[in-house]
Amino acid sequence: MKHSTKYLLISFLTFIVGYSYLRLAYNTTNEMPFVQEIVLVVLGTIVTVAITAALLSKQSEVEIEKEQRVKVFDLKSKLYFDLIEFIEELLKNEIISEKDMTTLEFLTHKISIIANPSVLKSYNSFLKIVAKTAKDEKITSLESDDLSEGLALLCSEVRYDLMPKGDQQLEEVKKTILGNIRSINE
Repeated sequence: MKHSTKYLLISFLTFIVGYSYLRLAYNTTNEMPFVQEIVLVVLGTIVTVAITAALLSKQSEVEIEKEQRVKVFDLKSKLYFDLIEFIEELLKNEIISEKDMTTLEFLTHKISIIANPSVLKSYNSFLKIVAKTAKDEKITSLESDDLSEGLALLCSEVRYDLMPKGDQQLEEVKKTILGNIRSINE
């Protein structure tokens, strides 16, 4: 942004100087209307080029920002789905090994890079459930339910991170997801 402001200031200064020069040339050619028309054509061309350059520059900035947002979204969604698949494997195996904890640790580092603060808080709560479950390495059905419920809360925050809609809708989504998990576990 700072570089863009300098560029805009230099362009504006150049335009003012160029316009002043062409205005002076226009006024000194009062007796020759054909030369005045050429000066006006040159002035119009310069203005058109300047406006086009400014618009193209802004369009390029917007496209680059859009590409960055798309890449971040793809990275976030892939990482979140990797986490869910990892937890799914843990629940299927009904055991949490030391290797699984190491994998989870590295997933934690990756998530800490891209997740928003509310996801990190929810993820922290989820990790506490995982740590409590991992003490005896076995996953009981009660612990599985706790993990599913913690993951459900985390998923609602992840959903909001990927598709922000509003705080009221976030609470509705949390309630719905928890209701779905509780219905399955009954």
